[in-house]
Amino acid sequence: MSFKIILASNSPRRKDLLTKMGVDFEVRIKEINEDFPSDLSAKEVAEYLAKKKSNAYRDSVSKNELVITADTLVSSEDKILNKPETKEEARQMLEFLSNNTHEVITGVSLMTCENQIIFSVISKVTFGELSALDINKYVDSGLPMDKAGAYGIQDWIGTIAVTKIEGSYENIVGLPTQELYRQLKALGAIN
Repeated sequence: MSFKIILASNSPRRKDLLTKMGVDFEVRIKEINEDFPSDLSAKEVAEYLAKKKSNAYRDSVSKNELVITADTLVSSEDKILNKPETKEEARQMLEFLSNNTHEVITGVSLMTCENQIIFSVISKVTFGELSALDINKYVDSGLPMDKAGAYGIQDWIGTIAVTKIEGSYENIVGLPTQELYRQLKALGAIN
C-alpha cells in the first residue's frame, strides 16, 4: 500500500533529512505539550514523546496517510538535557558536555490508521574540552536555544567540539535515517 507521508515536525533539520532520503512528504504541525513522567529512562522519554506527538494526529489521519513524529534528546550521567530555556542554561549544558561523552537518542513514531510503530536509535558523542570563550560565542549566536543539549552537531560548535561519534550522525541531527528508511520500506510506504 502506498501512503501519503506526513512529517509532523517543524524542524528544518528533519525536513532536510527526509528530503535527502528521497521521501515525498507534507508537513503538518500541532502544538504538543512535551511533559513526560519523571520515572522514565532517557530512551523511554524519547519514545514516549514521539508517541505522544503522533497521538495528537490520531483523529485526523486519513486511511492512506502515514504520520512521522520524532523526539531527539541528549542524555549524560542519567540526566536528560532538553532544549535550554535561557542562555545561562545553555551555557551550563555545554559546560556539562565539555570533555565528556553523552548519548543522543531519537524516538520515532510511524502511525497509520491501523498501525503504530515506535522505535529509537542511540548515538554516542564525545566532546573535547570547550573553553568559556567558545561556549559564550556559540550561546551568543542564539543557535543552541532550539536544540536538545544546547547544541547542533551540524553547527560551528559541533565542528570544533566533537572528537568521536559512535552510531548514526543523522540521528544526532534529528532523524535516524537508516532505520527510518528500513521501517518505511517494511511498511510499504516507500519503494
